[in-house]
Amino acid sequence: MLKKHQLYQQLKQDIQLLHWLPGTVLTQQQLAQHYGVSRIVVRDVQQILLNEGWLLVHGKAGMQVPGFSAAEAEELCLLRLQLEPMALQLAAANISFSRLGQAEDMLASIDAGTTLPAYQRGELNWQFHRLLYQDCGKPHLLRLLDQLHQQVSRYLGYQEQALAYAGTSAAEHRELISLLRGGNISAACELLISHISSASQLLVQYLQKNKAP
Repeated sequence: MLKKHQLYQQLKQDIQLLHWLPGTVLTQQQLAQHYGVSRIVVRDVQQILLNEGWLLVHGKAGMQVPGFSAAEAEELCLLRLQLEPMALQLAAANISFSRLGQAEDMLASIDAGTTLPAYQRGELNWQFHRLLYQDCGKPHLLRLLDQLHQQVSRYLGYQEQALAYAGTSAAEHRELISLLRGGNISAACELLISHISSASQLLVQYLQKNKAP
C-alpha cells in the first residue's frame, strides 16, 4: 500500500503525464480504490495538491484536475521576474564556490535524468535555482519563492515536454554559473531575467495557439 508521500509523488506524476486529464473530477473514494490506499491518505494528499495548485475544489466531494492557462502562465512569469532577480542579486554577494559547486552537481543530475517524469525534472530545475538564491539572507523571500514554485512546477514540466526546451534551459543554467563564478553579478541577473521571460513567452504563445488542456 502506498504511503502518503508515495501517493503524493504518484498522483503528481499521473496528472503531469495526463493519465488524469484536465477537467477530470476525482473523488476520495475513486482515488482510494485506484491506488489501493485509505481515504484518509487520499484526503491528506488532495489537500496538499490543492494548496500547490495541482487540484481544484469541485463541488462538495470532488477535486478537479486543472488545465493549463496562458493567462496563469503569464502571471506566474511576472511574479518570478519580480522576485527571482531580487533574490539572485542579494545572494550573489554571499555565494560561495561550494554553493556554486552544489548548483553544478544539480545540473549534472538534471542532465542525467533524461528518463525522469517531467514534473521531477521541474523539481530539479527549481532546486538548481533555489541553490543560487539560498544565500540571499531573506527567509521570507525564500518562503515566497518556494510557494510560487509549487504553482510554477506544473508549467515547467509541461514546457519541457511541449516545447523541447531542455537544451536551451541547460545552456543558460551553465552560463549563469559561469557569470557568478566570475563575479559578474549584473550580467547574471540580466541573464536570469532573459531566461525566465524568454521561456515564458514561448510557453504563453504555445498555449494561446494550441489551447492546451
